[in-house]
Amino acid sequence: MAVYKHSQYLIHDNSAEFDKVHQPGTPTPYSGIYRCEGCGRNDVSEQGKSLPPQNHHQHTPQQGAIRWRLVVATH
Repeated sequence: MAVYKHSQYLIHDNSAEFDKVHQPGTPTPYSGIYRCEGCGRNDVSEQGKSLPPQNHHQHTPQQGAIRWRLVVATH
């Protein structure tokens, strides 16, 4: 889970981009922090580069496949 101390440096945004789930290894749509939907692990990815691949980290069968969701976007 992403954490922060100073909320004055963040802006709340209800954009649908935060609702989309992305497959591993696909191009990163927005630079920022992405959360794995299966295990909660966070990683940083830059726009245009690939999201971490399927073999980035291991999941149990209960966690399912690795899937990435944007949690903090940078501009």
